[in-house]
Formats: sequence, C-alpha cells, structure tokens
Amino acid sequence: MSKKTLYLANPYGFNRLVAEGPLLEIQEKLEAMGFEVWEPFQRNNQHDRTDLAAFYYRVGQCDKNDVRDCDGVFAITDGCPPDEGVMIEVGLAIAWKRPVFFYRADTRHCSDTSVYPLNIMLFVGLADAEVWKRYWYTDVTDLDNPDKALSLFASGAPLPGFLQD
Repeated sequence: MSKKTLYLANPYGFNRLVAEGPLLEIQEKLEAMGFEVWEPFQRNNQHDRTDLAAFYYRVGQCDKNDVRDCDGVFAITDGCPPDEGVMIEVGLAIAWKRPVFFYRADTRHCSDTSVYPLNIMLFVGLADAEVWKRYWYTDVTDLDNPDKALSLFASGAPLPGFLQD
C-alpha cells in the first residue's frame, strides 16, 4: 500500500530560519506518521527564473495541481490574517473534497467570532459545528494524537465529520 500524500500548505518556506526550524519539524513529524509530504517550496520552486512572471505562474500552477492530486492538505494558518496563498489552497482542497488539517501555533485570535479560531468558511468541508476541533492542532506534539483526525487519516480509518459528497 502506498503512503498517503499530504500537501503541506504553508508560508514558512519564505523564511529560511523558519523553513529550517518549525517547518522541518512539522514535515519530519508528518513523515514519521507515515505520510508522503509534499512541501511546495521544495517541490515546485525549481523552474527557470529568467522570466519571473512565467516562473511565478508555473509555481502557482504546480501548487494548484499538487492540491488537486494529493490525498489531504495540512495547512499552517499562522498570521493575522493567515497567508493568502495557504487560504486559497485550503479553498481548493475543500472544493476538491480533500480533508484539511489545520495547524496554528500563533496564539493571536484571528476570527470574527469567539466560537471558531479562524474564518468560519475554512471549516465548511466538515459536517457539524463541533467536529472541527478534531482537525485543529496547535502543537507539533499533538499531531499523532490518536483521537484526532490526522492520526485516523494516516491509519486509513474513516474521518469524523468530513463531507465527501
């Protein structure tokens, strides 16, 4: 059986120190859980940069295709607001019915309600008002929590509350 692919939507690749620290830690943890991690800065930045407009267009197309072709998306949502590229990738994942697992180490509140930690539209791929908590992570040490959705996804078990139809 092949490993499930997990697209690692993140803004961390723009900063070398963050890419070599927290991003690498997250990626290694996901790989240790059995995922094949598709980190877009590693996968899709190897195009010719002679024509920057064409370069950025190709990167965007590759990222979009990876979201479409992956089994699931792990979205790092730090920032207020979170990175707009990550938010677009989450929207694509929801539209293509890919499960999205949210990670936010940022402790700032980033929502217009006190009920959800982020904009409610990010959770529309889930079946009810409470199940989002099983897809929400704030610490790397919690990623393999057996009661949460990411561990279930890694094991091939059905995902709680994930809308596939």
